[in-house]
Amino acid sequence: MTPIVLYQQRIAAGQIKPDEAQEAVVRVLDDLCAQLAAPPKNSSLSFLKFLGIQDNRDVASGTRGVYIYGAVGRGKSMMMDLFYECAPVAHKRRVHFHAFMQELHHELHLGRQRRVQAMDDALLSFARQVARQARLLCFDEFHVVDVADAMLLGRLFHALWELGVVIVATSNWAPDNLYKDGLQRDRFLPFIAELKSRLTVCYLQSDTDYRLARLRGSPVYYFPLGPHAAAQMEHLFKDLIQDAEITPLELALPGRRWLIRRAAKGIVRLDFMDACGEARGAPDYLALAQHTQVVFLDHVPVFTADMRNEVKRFMTLIDILYENRIRMVIAAAVAPEQLYLAGAHNFEFERTVSRLMEMQSAGYLSGVIGGT
Repeated sequence: MTPIVLYQQRIAAGQIKPDEAQEAVVRVLDDLCAQLAAPPKNSSLSFLKFLGIQDNRDVASGTRGVYIYGAVGRGKSMMMDLFYECAPVAHKRRVHFHAFMQELHHELHLGRQRRVQAMDDALLSFARQVARQARLLCFDEFHVVDVADAMLLGRLFHALWELGVVIVATSNWAPDNLYKDGLQRDRFLPFIAELKSRLTVCYLQSDTDYRLARLRGSPVYYFPLGPHAAAQMEHLFKDLIQDAEITPLELALPGRRWLIRRAAKGIVRLDFMDACGEARGAPDYLALAQHTQVVFLDHVPVFTADMRNEVKRFMTLIDILYENRIRMVIAAAVAPEQLYLAGAHNFEFERTVSRLMEMQSAGYLSGVIGGT
């Protein structure tokens, strides 16, 4: 089975719709599968064996990986699914890029605690560990927004490529737009150049947002709270993530971090008390908007007069997500216009109600936002 055959079978079965842009990318992945099936050159065997990587027979030397980028909901992860299922590699791994970077930082932290490894030695040690476990490494949601990550990636990925690891990645950003306007970005540019030389870059230029098509077909504001609303929220969340692995998303903020426990494919699931009950502000919600496309918010209560802080945070959250065109799915105690009937922010909350109503509209879900 190859990716293109599997893709065509799913079209014939009515599981997906034909899409020329998708098919063009699938054919590139099909070619990569053929390269991976080719016998390796012996020239790299002794070098990798010296590094402690015993089984490298399933990857041909010099194989180029693939970098797929495009707008949200175009099917990048689905194509990665097809490729990963068909890839003729015994030792392969698929991981969300954020989770992978958390692993790296954990290993570097352990190295600092032991005080036995310099940074470059620790990076090479981590790269060897990754290469021993996987000859093919597939990343979902490749992105760089943190200066610490940007400074590490060049050395880490150079080591992985030198160790013969083949990389396939999906991203919402073109390589040249990675870490755009970031601190010390000039030091990040050599990594972008090497990425483009090592990977075949594919732009998935599809006009259809399949994720939003599913979202537009369902209600996105559920009330009252209870078993029915909970079941609907869970069903829609699972439908949108399409069996992707649910992993924590850690947002880096000045002097602290915000750990969101349920996230997958740019979709997060939050409880109201985590989002608005804690001491959060605009920087938290801006970071959330930068890392997500859809936010599920559970258990929004009726606001009482003594919930001044909570209602203010909720208003800020809605404003920032609205302005960044982030889609929301909400489970609340009552309809938007009944959430906050009396209190210090009653007049201001009218704008929040207006935005909550518009965020349910077909126009908003399609990416068209009017003024309020």
